[in-house]
Amino acid sequence: MRNKNNNKNTGYTIIETMISVSLFLIIVTIGMGSLLNANVIHKKSQAMRSIIDNLNFVMEDMSRNLRTGYSYHCIDDNNLTTTTPHSCGAGGGISFKSSLGGQWVYYISNDNKILKSVDGGSNFIQLTPDEIKIDGLSYFKVEGAEPPPGDSRQPFVTIKLVGSITYNGIVSPFSLQTSVSQRSIDI
Repeated sequence: MRNKNNNKNTGYTIIETMISVSLFLIIVTIGMGSLLNANVIHKKSQAMRSIIDNLNFVMEDMSRNLRTGYSYHCIDDNNLTTTTPHSCGAGGGISFKSSLGGQWVYYISNDNKILKSVDGGSNFIQLTPDEIKIDGLSYFKVEGAEPPPGDSRQPFVTIKLVGSITYNGIVSPFSLQTSVSQRSIDI
């Protein structure tokens, strides 16, 4: 015998459908918020990475030009145009004769930027972006710059850059150091 009360409609009611759609929208909203937040973080990290890449390029440019240059003069007396070879323990810049010709100068300015001159210190261009601030702990150290017989060491330059990068209100400290020896033999 058949039961007459077994006559149920199968399928979803409108309330069940509304609840499932509401849950789906809540999950999608949370997911979109996370995705948008991740996108913002990615853009900030890409911009910060670009600034750091610029700073690394500046260090590499200085190293390459110093390596092929000669007649180093450490600027510890704020005299940017002197060409006499001179060593020092911690100067604010370096002047040297470039293998490309002329007297070049790298200098940490009073407004905490690294400047470059390819005409003996007359005209400077800013190498570091505005987001980078070089601190007073930065220096150029030159050893063995005096020619023989006064100094029998190979010329050797140490560049230390300490500072901070400020981007969108976020301050990130950095500390970079490199050492370069003159490529041509000077001893």
